Formats: sequence, structure tokens, C-alpha cells
Amino acid sequence: MQYRRLGRSGLQVSELSLGSWVTYHNQVDTGSAVELMAAARDAGINFFDNAEAYALGKSEEIMGQVFKQLGWGRHTYVVSTKFYWGIDKSGTTVNYKDTLNRKYLMQAIDGSLKRFGLDEIDLVYCHRPDPHTPIEETVRAMSDMITQGKAHYWGTSEWSADEIRAAWEIAERHHLHKPVMEQPQYHLFHRQRVEKDYARLYEDIGLGLTTWSPLASGLLTGKYRDGIPEGSRGALESMSWLREQLQEPQRNAAVAELGKIADELGCTLAQLAIAWINRNPRVSTVILGASKLSQLQDNLGALAVTPKLTPEILARIDAITLPLAK
Repeated sequence: MQYRRLGRSGLQVSELSLGSWVTYHNQVDTGSAVELMAAARDAGINFFDNAEAYALGKSEEIMGQVFKQLGWGRHTYVVSTKFYWGIDKSGTTVNYKDTLNRKYLMQAIDGSLKRFGLDEIDLVYCHRPDPHTPIEETVRAMSDMITQGKAHYWGTSEWSADEIRAAWEIAERHHLHKPVMEQPQYHLFHRQRVEKDYARLYEDIGLGLTTWSPLASGLLTGKYRDGIPEGSRGALESMSWLREQLQEPQRNAAVAELGKIADELGCTLAQLAIAWINRNPRVSTVILGASKLSQLQDNLGALAVTPKLTPEILARIDAITLPLAK
């Protein structure tokens, strides 16, 4: 496992990391999470990604219980959370749902700290942009989290390049803590934002990336070529909105072609897809998702595949996937 700086910050994160979206509480209980996170740590992973909205806070609770059970020194791991959707179950969602206003953000960080059982969270993200709240209000609230010692770095997730630059420039102008990282979706079929839209931000502001969905929710494993397997992510009722794209014929045909390259390299489709992202120097860390130990172990095998991605192999991969990418 290699470690990379998070953008222009001094923080180092493992090139592969482990996230909890969909899996924790839905597919993974505390016992399984202990097994997965312990194995990830043994492999050198030091970054564990989460969000307030994942399983309405239950994901943070499970991860917090794992930290407590495993007893890791707080200085030895990096943990994140993300804010935007809120988890208020009372039905009174004014100022507490789909927002990045100051009231919500300052209360949300306290809620996450309590669920994790931690004194501070390393990385905090604005999970989506909020067109109804002035960016300056959001920037000041995120900066204040850091000033108050509740977080160490802040960033964005699925923000446009213009929105990220606007936030950074407001922070620069008012001497506030600047956004350090963005968490975008990035995989072989989803490239535009990382490879084109953000291109100038890497040098201009030192933007780091913690990318999610390296396997396109499982499409790039090849498991959906013959329908939706029982027990898969696509079979979850909460993920029914994904089923159409998971079964898209053209992309599944492309996955079959990628399988031939994977066979030549002696690796799995998942390892090839993860290695393809990992070879991008702009990516600080690739967030993995796993509901089983065997899945995590397979994904970790991508580390050995990354050096095998020669310019010739990359050109072949582009020829197969680029026409279908967005």
C-alpha cells in the first residue's frame, strides 16, 4: 500500500480506502464491519469513509463501534463524514434537509461526533451543492468546524468546478479554511468531471480527490451481464433506481470485452477497474465498498495490477469504454 497527499495538504491517505455507503446496516452489521475494517487496516488502509445520511446515521454508529472495539490509536486512521440531506425523523425538515445553511451544519457535526463517539472528524464534506444557501455562509460554517477543533479538513462532493472555485476564492479572500478535497464519482464509464471539468483545479488550488463508485455499483465486476443476482446491490429494494443502468446492454457488452483484457493480465474485472483509477495521479484515494471479506480481498489485488497498465493496455481500455463514458 502506498500513501498519497490529500491534494496540497500535508495529510497522507492510503491509495485504496474503505467506504460504508449501502453496505453498513443494510448488508453489514457491526461484527462483519469489524472483520472488514480489521482486514483493511492489516492491508495498509488508513482512510474510512462515511456520511451522515448513510443508513440515516446507523452507518456512523456502526463504524464508531468498530473503532471502539478494535481500539486503534486515534492518530493511526483517517475518518470522514458528509453533510447535506440530514437525518431528522420527526418530519420537521425545514432547515434540516437538502441544505448547507449554518444552523444545520453546526448541528450536524455535533450529531456525527456523537454517533462516531469521537472528539473530531478528520474530513468533512458538503455532500451536494446547495443552490439556495449563499456559498459564503456554507464556507464560513465549514471553516468554523475546523477552527473549533471538530474537524481537520473540509471539502465537497459532486460539486461543479465553478462551485468549488467560488468556495475556495471566498475562503482565500476572507482568510478562512479552504476546501481541500472533492469526492466525485469516477470510473471507466464516468470520467468527464475528473478528467475535464476539474483539470485546472488540480494545479490552481491543489484539489485532492477521494473518488467513489470505482466499480459503477458492481457493473464493472461483470455480475450483471445476465440479470440481477440475488443478494447483490442491485437486488436491494433501496437501490432499485440503479437496476436499469446496471443492465444496460452496451455497457455490459463493453464489460465483456474488458474481461478479455483482465484475463490477459491475470486479474479480475474488479481489479482491472480499480487499478485503472489508481493509476491516475490526481486521485488521492480510491474508495472501495465491500459487503464480504472475499470482495475486499479481491479488490485489494488491484494494487498488483496497477503497474501492468501500460500505455498500450490503457489505449485498449479507452477504445472499449470511452465511447460509452460521460
